[in-house]
Amino acid sequence: MRVVEQIGSRAIDRVARALYAIGFVVEILRQTGRFVTNRRATAKVLTMQILFTGVDALNVIATISLGIGAVIVIQGLSILPQFGQGQLIYNILIVVITRELGPILTALIVAARSGTAIASDLGNMVVSHEIEAYTATGINPIRHLVVPRFIGVTVSTFVLNLYFNIFGLAGSFLVTQFVNPISFAEYSSGLLGTIALVDIVSSCVKSVVFGAIISFVATFHGLAIERSSTEIPVAVIKSVGHSVTLLILANAVLTLVYYL
Repeated sequence: MRVVEQIGSRAIDRVARALYAIGFVVEILRQTGRFVTNRRATAKVLTMQILFTGVDALNVIATISLGIGAVIVIQGLSILPQFGQGQLIYNILIVVITRELGPILTALIVAARSGTAIASDLGNMVVSHEIEAYTATGINPIRHLVVPRFIGVTVSTFVLNLYFNIFGLAGSFLVTQFVNPISFAEYSSGLLGTIALVDIVSSCVKSVVFGAIISFVATFHGLAIERSSTEIPVAVIKSVGHSVTLLILANAVLTLVYYL
C-alpha cells in the first residue's frame, strides 16, 4: 500500500511540475509581448545576452562548421565519383549542413554555453534573494530577467545557424580546391540549383524552435532553485540534460514534418 502511495505521489508531483512548466512558458510568451512595447528598462540585459550567446560563440561555430564542411567534401568526392554520382555532393551538403547538422549543432553549442550560464546566473539571483527584491519592489522578474534572455538566446541561435551554414558551405568550397579544384561559379551554381526554399525555411524554423527550448529550460531550472547554493550545479546539469533531450525530440518531429 505504501508503494502505491509513493508511486501516486510521484505521479502527482510530475503532473504538477509539468503543468507549472506549461504555465511558465505561457507567462514568458505573454510577457514577451509587453517587453517588445516597453523594452528600455531591460535593453541592457538583452544586449548582453546577445553578445554572450551570439558574438562570443562565433569562433566556435566557425571552426566546427568549417571542419564538418571539409569532412563532407573529402568523403563525398572520394566515394561518390566511383558510382558516377559526383553531383550528389551538393545534395549531401544541403541536407547535412543546412537542414540537419547546422540547426542541431548550433543549438547544442548554445545549450552548453548559454543554457548553463543562464541557469547558474538565475540560480545565484534566487539564492541571494535578488528575485525577492524584484518582486517586493513591484518589478516582474519574468519580464525583466527571463524575457530578455529568451529573446536574446532565440535571436542568437537563429543568427548563429545562418553563420554555421555560410561557413560550412564556404569551408567545403575551400577544401574542393585542394581535392578537386572547381571554379566558384560552378560550385555556387551547383548549390543554388540544389537548395530549395523549403530547405532554408526548415533550417530557420528549427533554429528558432531550438533557441526557444534552450531559453525556456534554462530559465525554468534557474528559477526552480529554492534556497541553497548547492542546488545550482544540480539545476545546471538538469538544464543541459533536459535541453539536449528536448532538442533531439524536437529535431526528430520537425524533420518528420518536413518529409510529410
